[in-house]
Amino acid sequence: MSQGAGVLPFQWLHRAAREGWIRSPHQALDEHQFQAASLDLRLGPVVYRMRSSFLPGGDPVEKKLGTLVMYDIPLAPSAVLERGHVYLIPLLEELALPPYIHAKANPKSSTGRLDIFTRVITDTQPRFDDMRSGYHGRLYLEVFSRSFTIKVHYGLSLNQLRLFAGACTLDDTALRQLYQAEPLLYDEHDQPIPLETVLFERGLFMGIDTTGGSAAIVGYKAKKNSDVIDLSSVGCYDPSAFWEPIHRTASRPLILEPEDFYILTSKEKVCVPPAYAAELMAYDPGSGELRTHYAGFFDPGFGYGRRVRRGSKAVLEVRPQDVPFLVEDGQLFCKLCLERTLETPQVTYGADLNSHYQFQTLALSKQFLPWDTP
Repeated sequence: MSQGAGVLPFQWLHRAAREGWIRSPHQALDEHQFQAASLDLRLGPVVYRMRSSFLPGGDPVEKKLGTLVMYDIPLAPSAVLERGHVYLIPLLEELALPPYIHAKANPKSSTGRLDIFTRVITDTQPRFDDMRSGYHGRLYLEVFSRSFTIKVHYGLSLNQLRLFAGACTLDDTALRQLYQAEPLLYDEHDQPIPLETVLFERGLFMGIDTTGGSAAIVGYKAKKNSDVIDLSSVGCYDPSAFWEPIHRTASRPLILEPEDFYILTSKEKVCVPPAYAAELMAYDPGSGELRTHYAGFFDPGFGYGRRVRRGSKAVLEVRPQDVPFLVEDGQLFCKLCLERTLETPQVTYGADLNSHYQFQTLALSKQFLPWDTP
């Protein structure tokens, strides 16, 4: 292991697999799982319907299952998971981390955009989605779909894993220095946003877009009681059966209703240089009673481009809590944190990996046809 701290990139994830830090005893890792600085995790052969969510405390996860499992369902080839129910799925991958490597997990973009709440549980760990340095053991994925009933398959990926050596998040001083060399935020005209206008506070603050630029639709709200969505399908579903469009209007403010689920976008476009990864913070209690962005990880190269720097919108998954919430154009809504990679990845997000959401604007998950398709 070389000296230094950082997120392990593509080539190091391959090394981690070769050396057994990440392993899959029952089905070998597939090349398509490897991303620029993350690894897609896959669902195992069984799903447990749970009475409730839980954390194992000081116990192995298996010890909790006896009192909390209601029944199990084979996941090969597929199973339907009802919305509003808690499920637990053992993953195909396991970890045997060295003492200097820790890990984190988060939902994939398509998972978050469907209002599917996922988080990893590990043995004797008091936190979701965190795997302590040196962790040896299995990974279990809790799945809770809030808006839609979904069909999932054995081997499907709903979340992803990142490996870390040491502390690698940039402080505000380092973040400003990086921004001077490589602007990280761009406006709707693809121009860098001046450094002096950006608000730094343990990350970069970003606003919400309620005008849509030249687009008539500024967001989408999930419909209730819609049909089943097969998560293995791509470009399959008519979005109007599942979503209500939110149209731009000058006469009415945009008020988000409690416990409804919305797809919106950031005002700014994000540009992540290849030697860095980024995380969009999920919730800041000082910015309002809502949760923003289930899927908070951007791989190196997101919005970067090989020749032209223009950035990509951050698509925000938003669910207000408790009270109706007024949002105005440009209102600060979320915060972007940058992390160094241990080395520049050999491949980056976008053309190298045939990524779905490079240079996106407002976009639903990949299961849906474009909104204007009959």
